[in-house]
Amino acid sequence: MTGAAAVDVPAAAAANGGACCHAAKGPGYATPLEAMEKGPREKLIYVTCVYNGTGINKPDYLATVDLDPSSPTYSQVIHRLPVTHIGDELHHSGWNSCSSCHGDPSAKRRFLILPSLLSGRVYVVDTATDPRAPSLHKVVQTEDIAEKTGLGFPHTSHCLASGDIMISCLGDKEGNAAGNGFLLLDSEFNVKGRWEKPGHSPLFGYDFWYQPRHKTMISSSWGAPAAFRTGFNLQHVQDGLYGRHLHVYDWPGGELKQTLDLGDTGLLPLEVRFLHDPSKDTGYVGCALTSNMVRFFKTADGSWSHEVCPCYMLKFFPT
Repeated sequence: MTGAAAVDVPAAAAANGGACCHAAKGPGYATPLEAMEKGPREKLIYVTCVYNGTGINKPDYLATVDLDPSSPTYSQVIHRLPVTHIGDELHHSGWNSCSSCHGDPSAKRRFLILPSLLSGRVYVVDTATDPRAPSLHKVVQTEDIAEKTGLGFPHTSHCLASGDIMISCLGDKEGNAAGNGFLLLDSEFNVKGRWEKPGHSPLFGYDFWYQPRHKTMISSSWGAPAAFRTGFNLQHVQDGLYGRHLHVYDWPGGELKQTLDLGDTGLLPLEVRFLHDPSKDTGYVGCALTSNMVRFFKTADGSWSHEVCPCYMLKFFPT
């Protein structure tokens, strides 16, 4: 199992920091604190399940798990939705709309977005028609993405206040990190283009998180798909095929403003999270290879900096 999305409390409530949140009319909540205090307990959860590397020649699937303690099927997998191809490697997931659209009463959270890391497809799953038995709504094909954007290896998906979907892509279709960037899908899940300005691709791609109140998006660095798709090799780190940087973008303009080199203490920075308070200009990233937590923050002159968290903080922010 690689990732999960809950049904009742939005998966992206902490992600968007109330980008357009005023009256509680659209999906999600005005702030993550409101979600924690007022959100109902989840009754279902969707989990991506992957066969890659198991020797089982079957398509990956989306599992629906019953989380209702009063249900006779509590804690059981009650439905499996297989995708259409073998070898996709479903990874992260995201909603078509979430708290970023909280101020838009026309926005509805009904589709789960499932990027496929290795194949390059993006599956769109209808979770609204029958939440206990989701169905496949659309497949955005690898060839369509590559032809219109040059991107491949999609990873993290976030909904935007505009109704678009933004997905980090870790390379070009050949697996070169130099071609990585950010894919935009429109509200009907058609390929719209790339988000970042031409010439403003990050060095490597992985996760990203945007903080609209500070007009900033920060993305992290995993590695070149040509390296990681064959399995991790420490020599590839020494060869420069894996990352150690955070990339600071103007939001929503797409201009790369700053690159933070985390050095040898920050190798393979992966998941990026801002603090839950949407007014704060601080966040954390876990660095997989060095097992460090790095704090990033805005400085007095408006630029961004970072520091490795002291060891005592790891119990609060584990990698």
